Amino acid sequence: MAKIKLEYIWLDGYEPTQNLRSKTKVEEHENFQGTLAEIGNWSFDGSSTKQAEGGSSDCLLVPVAIYPDPARRNGYLVMCEVLNADKTPHVSNHRATIDDDDNDFWFGFEQEYFLMDSKTDLPLGFPRGGFPGPQGKYYCSVGGRYTWGRDFVEEHADQCIDAGLNFEGINQEVACGQWEYQLFAKGAKKAGDEIWVSRYLLDRLTEKHNYYIEYHPKPLGDSDWNGSGMHANFSNSILRTCGSRETYEKICEAFRPVTKEHIEVYGAFNEQRLTGKHETQSISDFSYGISDRGASIRIPIMVVQKGWKGWLEDRRPASNADPYKVAARIIKTVKGAKI
Repeated sequence: MAKIKLEYIWLDGYEPTQNLRSKTKVEEHENFQGTLAEIGNWSFDGSSTKQAEGGSSDCLLVPVAIYPDPARRNGYLVMCEVLNADKTPHVSNHRATIDDDDNDFWFGFEQEYFLMDSKTDLPLGFPRGGFPGPQGKYYCSVGGRYTWGRDFVEEHADQCIDAGLNFEGINQEVACGQWEYQLFAKGAKKAGDEIWVSRYLLDRLTEKHNYYIEYHPKPLGDSDWNGSGMHANFSNSILRTCGSRETYEKICEAFRPVTKEHIEVYGAFNEQRLTGKHETQSISDFSYGISDRGASIRIPIMVVQKGWKGWLEDRRPASNADPYKVAARIIKTVKGAKI
């Protein structure tokens, strides 16, 4: 019998932005295979996470995904949904709102963030009391003059890959100290699970580097520095196979009348980022266009070159957005399109 460390991970009830929580359960297993069938539900004190009152504080943790923990011996990362005591979805459980039981929807999320120095509370590369050189030379840069935090970013990439996440790439972003990674999954729930687990690994890794991750979409305020997003690339069987510009445009147009509903679930403080500047569309407007990074929705040039078969990119979600909420809203809009 071996001792297995199971890290149960869930989202708390804080608003407007939920936080990751986790705790470890040690169990004895013989020949553990790392499957959901081998582990059970757990519970936690919801009164300490804004998810229950003290007089009836138990909330249930129901495992929905399990991954090897790359930083622990005999360890596993267990992503969970939060249920009420009667086993109904908790109000903070937005994974349960996703209408994609057949995994027809595929999502590729581009997670941007600022890597912050805990000693200065500034992005890496920012001097105390001033600013580094202006934007222009940081994006996809190489070399110590313009690139900050590569060792950390490479370690995070390795951990995500070792955990079995479908990790697809990394790059330094437009602002100094800003980075991005990409994840892809066939199935909206799986895509959301993998973003949250990757964020867990990202946050946990900062503990030994004296860094922290800033997910705020515009942490440098009203300045000439790019904000951070979580661009949502999405497709379903229609987008992947239709071969029709008209169909693509009808799906894009379906987003126009529900602009407000999308913005409501695309992350807090996003109005500071979606200004119409720095490769964004204004938060109050909606647009789409081929290869247009200033549009609300970009139609990738590869889609056109492949005969209108592929995917769309919603560029509005903020870096602090919940991928479960984003996926649920996109799916609802696409399914409601009149095509």
